[in-house]
Amino acid sequence: MQTEPKKSLVGEEYEVEVGRVAHGGHCIARTDEGQVLFVRHALPGERVIARVTDGDEGDRFLRTDAVEILTPSKDRVEAPCPFSGPGKCGGCDWQHAAPGAQRRLKADVITEQLSRLAGLTPEEARWDGTVEPAPGDKVPKGEVPAWRTRVQYAIDAEGHVGLRKHRSHDIQPIDHCLIAAPGVSELGIEKRDWPQIATVEAIAATGSHDRQVVLTPRPGGRLPIVDLDKPVSVLRVNEKDGGIHRVHGRPFVRERAADRTWRVANSGFWQVHPKAADLLVEAVMQGLMPKKGDMALDLYCGVGLFAGALAERVGEKGAVLGIESSKRAVEDARRNVQDLDRVRIEHGKVEQVLPRTGISDVDLIVLDPPRAGAGRGTVAHLASLGARRIAYVACDPAALARDVKYFGGEGYVPRRMRAFDLFPVTHHVECVVILEKAAKGS
Repeated sequence: MQTEPKKSLVGEEYEVEVGRVAHGGHCIARTDEGQVLFVRHALPGERVIARVTDGDEGDRFLRTDAVEILTPSKDRVEAPCPFSGPGKCGGCDWQHAAPGAQRRLKADVITEQLSRLAGLTPEEARWDGTVEPAPGDKVPKGEVPAWRTRVQYAIDAEGHVGLRKHRSHDIQPIDHCLIAAPGVSELGIEKRDWPQIATVEAIAATGSHDRQVVLTPRPGGRLPIVDLDKPVSVLRVNEKDGGIHRVHGRPFVRERAADRTWRVANSGFWQVHPKAADLLVEAVMQGLMPKKGDMALDLYCGVGLFAGALAERVGEKGAVLGIESSKRAVEDARRNVQDLDRVRIEHGKVEQVLPRTGISDVDLIVLDPPRAGAGRGTVAHLASLGARRIAYVACDPAALARDVKYFGGEGYVPRRMRAFDLFPVTHHVECVVILEKAAKGS
């Protein structure tokens, strides 16, 4: 027997009192009937008209936008960006919140995730409850820092530049992105049309003048002549295999962090905020306190940032093993640390490569896993190696909390935790937790 299709509630409006912030860039509200609403563009304590953007009758929750603010929060500001708001660009979640309020919202999310998924209070996580701004990011109310050194622009069918709307393939045309770093904005990508192109990724390296654009043509599309306002290397995404190929200029950019230069090829991973790499290296090294002669692991090592920093500190009698699943990143990492013969970089998934190494004990571990986290099995293996300290770097507080709980089950507890606002006006936040073996009897 066929069931009746659910009735869509898209477009329905509810007057609601907005409750706490939730993970994902929205707040929680309930209708008079008790239906849960995820409300974007609202702040806790406000009374708003929430319009449904996604959801059907009987769904566990509905996604909504606050389209009218009846009672505003004292933390509300007018969004500085004209392309931010209901139905517009989905890149920023908190343009309508004062800078200090954004960091408090992120701290509330971290606190909630630690409590719900790890069973820890901030005090038990050894965290002071604050989200630290990056140096230079403290801006007056109503302004946003220009921090994003990598921006992927979407191109509409007419070749006009835009950014994706929230949870959508639809494009919001723009003439400027306020959070784009100066090195991106100065390329002038928004000033020209891009016929036959689907996306343009712009990269402005930190610590060098390297600039790069990565073009993805539409199926069957031809590359335009790229004439931008500043010298730039051009790469192309191959339609058949998804590989990235050089058109002209260098196939890599040179980033600068931890007193070293890092080669990052073909749009490979690097922290997007210009201060992020140095901040995270400092937090990890201060927490681990490496000693001469230590054996260390850098897991999910990317282009070798932490491996290189560790190698400088463990000295010639120490050793560092990095493991990374991206073949391209491994090639970069090997080049980046080729002057440090005490570093070895292996290619493959951590859960597959690490057991094959035969390593049974280490002194220190750094892991910076993807958004989904490391997982119970990997955590158990790492705990079995008996490291003196473990530094866990996380871009997702839910995955962090889950893995911290797994580490707790293996006898490792937080010694110190810090949180950094490396993605201003978005809901994203970066955390570093230093773990060590719990004292017996504690």
